[in-house]
Amino acid sequence: MRLLIADSEKKSAEELKTVLRHEGCLSDIVYNIKHTLEYLKTGNYDALILDIMMPEAHDSDIINAIRNAGFYLPILILTSNKDFDLKVRCLDAGANDYVTKPFHSGELLARIRVMTRNHYQPFHAILSIKNIALNRASHQLCSPEGQMILTNKEYQIMEILMCNPNHFIPAERLLEKVWGYESTANANVVWVQICNLRKKLTLLQSEVQIKALRNSGYRLEEGDH
Repeated sequence: MRLLIADSEKKSAEELKTVLRHEGCLSDIVYNIKHTLEYLKTGNYDALILDIMMPEAHDSDIINAIRNAGFYLPILILTSNKDFDLKVRCLDAGANDYVTKPFHSGELLARIRVMTRNHYQPFHAILSIKNIALNRASHQLCSPEGQMILTNKEYQIMEILMCNPNHFIPAERLLEKVWGYESTANANVVWVQICNLRKKLTLLQSEVQIKALRNSGYRLEEGDH
């Protein structure tokens, strides 16, 4: 899961990013509304954590702006403002949840899980194609021949490919989604992870393969079995 944190308080944002990283969630940070909208345009995020008290954020207007711009990802308001009326206005404007600072990390993570799970229903804990299954909880890739635990990057790439069967995913899209919008990594790191996944698929005697097409990207398709 990749989250966008929009918070003008840099220390607070970095602390939240650390909490999320420990739970296996990747995140990027923006400090103003302009960059929030620019980052959302990439389509790389599963949810937005928004501090409604940013200088340019006028009451619940920023939520209206996000929704009116066509961004329908889940939004969790994380703010020090405990005003009940503001909370109601934000929820009415389209926010999915409202949490006040200071917060308990366990509760916040639970709320994020619920928010994203509800948004993407139906959520399948096991993704399956032919004789290959990906366990989203344990990050295990399985077949009748056995099972292998994937690294974090391998898992994210495999999840994207299995959620988009027979569709080519450009390397640039995988870079943005897995390594982050501001990453300086290039397409070579994607190729390395793809090679690792191919080896594991071979060991599992997979009936699907990762195919590459120049200028198009990668996709899963049925092998020559």
